[in-house]
Amino acid sequence: MKSLFLIGFAVWVVTAHAFAAGKPPNIILIITDDQGYGDLSAHGNPILQTPQLDRLHAASVRFTDFQVSPTCAPTRASLLTGRHEFKNGITHTILERERLAPGAVTLAEVLRTAGYATGIFGKWHLGDEAAYRPERRGFDEVFIHGGGGIGQTYPGSCGDAPGNTYFDPAIYHNGTFVKTKGYCTDVFFREAVRWIDAQAAAGRPFYAHLATNAPHTPLQVRPEDEARYADKVPDAATAKFFGMIANIDDNVGRLLDHLKARDLERDTLVVFITDNGGTVGTRVWNAGMRGQKGTPWRGGVRAASFWSWPGRFTPGEVSAATAHIDVFPTLAALAGARLDARTREQVEGRSLLPLLDDPRAPWPDRTLVTHVGRWPRGTSPEAWKYKNCAIRNARWRLVSITGDTSPAWQLFDLQIDPGEQTNVAARHPLEVERLAEAYEAWWTETRPLLVNEDAPLAAMNPLKELYWKQFGGGPSAADLEKMDYERFRKPM
Repeated sequence: MKSLFLIGFAVWVVTAHAFAAGKPPNIILIITDDQGYGDLSAHGNPILQTPQLDRLHAASVRFTDFQVSPTCAPTRASLLTGRHEFKNGITHTILERERLAPGAVTLAEVLRTAGYATGIFGKWHLGDEAAYRPERRGFDEVFIHGGGGIGQTYPGSCGDAPGNTYFDPAIYHNGTFVKTKGYCTDVFFREAVRWIDAQAAAGRPFYAHLATNAPHTPLQVRPEDEARYADKVPDAATAKFFGMIANIDDNVGRLLDHLKARDLERDTLVVFITDNGGTVGTRVWNAGMRGQKGTPWRGGVRAASFWSWPGRFTPGEVSAATAHIDVFPTLAALAGARLDARTREQVEGRSLLPLLDDPRAPWPDRTLVTHVGRWPRGTSPEAWKYKNCAIRNARWRLVSITGDTSPAWQLFDLQIDPGEQTNVAARHPLEVERLAEAYEAWWTETRPLLVNEDAPLAAMNPLKELYWKQFGGGPSAADLEKMDYERFRKPM
């Protein structure tokens, strides 16, 4: 696996030095929650209409084979650090196993050293305790909900402000809560635009990390957005889900219009990424893929990835095998940031700049690992080593669903079977052997870095405590001693 790091670092060095002489762009990264690859009309969805995202798609370099993690916190950790989520200690989305390892260097930290203002708006989901919050991980401006979603609460530290819904949510803003007005997605985009304008007025390059919690469940949607699909889909859940995406689409359009009106369009890179495989929308369209969120199938990890910088990148499609771990080195190179030795050692991804400039640029083969994780608390990871995992290169994908301490490998040829329907392991034993050996090496390298597995659960969600301290209310001391968190549980 180290050889892949050296290739990735060499590509980063070349592109960073090549680009450092140019003016670094402002950067806006938009990442949605549980919107699948198929949940865009530009990707063939027969019912959902996303005209503004299609507009961004048409103006972008599009990575059509872009891999993320099977669930949300893992993807965010990999995107912000340039390495696999397990190496950041993240093997779940709750139970303290969603916390980004304290030693990890984040993209925001690196961009800040290059003179960028850094702001996050929406979903963080990499630790709610004070030491793990984004203001400690390189973000100057913090405007987030807690937990994995607005209103969520789980045993331990992962939880949002009490009583929150997608309408008028209480939002953690630079150390205290503010009570907002409006629908959550509108609120996050509005606040991000306000902050962007302030940075532009000050003449400072900015990185805006705009992470919606929509269209993740619970399916709380503006009635007028749900009405757009009420008579076009087979059930109410899908109408709500598509309505939430329609609202995201509207906000993306307003953002793009605003950048143009403020004369920021040509100075700003806009990146749009989805965070894992599809969910509710897969019952309508899954782009021919097998599986969805929470599975190691391609339908669980293939994501949209659009990169638009007018006047710098020529729109088009790139078919090379790319991934979320490539975002960190790409944006660091664009910013002209210099990585210290520790950060260079951390980053496994490659700069995408060669492909952004030329879709046919050389791109050496690589392996990318998927593991769903999420094993029960208190059990050994070794017992789950081969359950719900996969490893791939440009052509082949090796998947084990039912394995545990022994694999149950299936092999798929992505060139002729991108939907992973025909197991060809028996016909290609050498490919199975090569990828299996690479997986073993990855596991051996990764296993010591699972630092959250035995972490004790916090007695109380810290953001709830902060909210109650600020506004009053909350359980009594006696109640705290006998608190049963199960009564607060909400769906992930």
